[in-house]
Amino acid sequence: MNPPLPEYPAYTHALHLKQLLLKNGVVDFEGEGKVPIDGFFLPGGGAMFGVLVARDQSGNEVLLKAFSGSCMGHLNLPGWVDHLIDEESYHEYLRLFDAPIKEIGRLAKAADNEQERRLLLHERSELSRKALSHYQELYSIATLDGRRVRLESIFPGGKAPTGSGDCCAIKLLQFAFTHQLHPISMAEFFFGAPTKDSGRSHLRFYGPCDEKCKPILHAMLTLDIVYQDSHIIVVNKDAGLLSVPGKGPEKCDSVETRLRKLMPNLPLQCAVHRLDMDTSGLLILAKDKETHKRMNKQFSEKQVSKSYVALLEGVITQEKGEVSLPFRLDVDHRPLQIYDQQQGKWGITCFQRVRVERRSDGTLVTRMLFFPLTGRTHQLRVHSAHEKGLGHPIKGDRLYGSGMRDRLYLHAKTLSFHHPITGVWMEFSTEDPF
Repeated sequence: MNPPLPEYPAYTHALHLKQLLLKNGVVDFEGEGKVPIDGFFLPGGGAMFGVLVARDQSGNEVLLKAFSGSCMGHLNLPGWVDHLIDEESYHEYLRLFDAPIKEIGRLAKAADNEQERRLLLHERSELSRKALSHYQELYSIATLDGRRVRLESIFPGGKAPTGSGDCCAIKLLQFAFTHQLHPISMAEFFFGAPTKDSGRSHLRFYGPCDEKCKPILHAMLTLDIVYQDSHIIVVNKDAGLLSVPGKGPEKCDSVETRLRKLMPNLPLQCAVHRLDMDTSGLLILAKDKETHKRMNKQFSEKQVSKSYVALLEGVITQEKGEVSLPFRLDVDHRPLQIYDQQQGKWGITCFQRVRVERRSDGTLVTRMLFFPLTGRTHQLRVHSAHEKGLGHPIKGDRLYGSGMRDRLYLHAKTLSFHHPITGVWMEFSTEDPF
């Protein structure tokens, strides 16, 4: 994944950290100097290192550094941020599981017959499963808004990949959030011989990994930050979250307000466009007024390309086509939009059928790709549901369909535009969340 925070000035401090490791030849150069870097250059021994620049409550700059996982058998070292699991809990875990698992393995190897060996291996497998579950329960993930979440609650089905929570970015942000520090920038680099299939090179900079880090960072930062640089931020918005704050304290929570907690200097209105609260997907925000102005111009001149994926109730046989309907706000039933050929504004949407699917409850739905050529409020929802459109509401639509059980099955899947400052063509894509 792309770095979720600006890399500068942390990048500069990370360059200095590289030199300190190479010059001193040890990782604990602020301690006893007994942990040499040689092990990182053995086959598959490389690891990620990271630096976080933060500010304390008095406005002072604080530098934090971390290594991924454990370092040559050391969970913690002087001068480096702590592992998420404290030493006492870790050693208790080893006492409960590590020695017994090894002992069962020894007994299996020395077993007199195949049946006994299989029974012991099965016992070891069950104990290993319990050990992994117990170990992951030791993780308590701190979030930007002061909450704590369990590791298993972050991953689908509670199945967190081995090593989740041990990466540099997680350690650095955990320390910052639990010590009243505000993160400013972060940079990570790989050190040593590449691990199996990592594709990483010695001393090169990389963003956090997708498999382990991305879901945890989403929970910690309360947002899925897909991309950010000095001018723009692209967020993969969760369904059920407002794009911008509404009126009243109950509607304060939004992408903008959450992002401003992380980046307080953002303009008051930083969202360049909006997605309905019930819709998930890609959203662009600007870090300054000039960027906001230039992005608005691209939207108004239809230079931004977007696509959505949706599940529509029932079966649609038409492979592709275009829907063009005039509609407007129903002032007596806000925010409902109604068809009005005289006073409505025209909305145009191209569509392409992907396939018909059978849901777990036995109902049939049609997976559809939408390519809106205009950006009217509730355009895709109206075009799907209205009899003059496709005549099949989007699944989970509480305004134009049969109601919502878990979510609205509409997601802003892709987004393409010219960078408002550099002019470079940028393309973003997300996986279907349903």
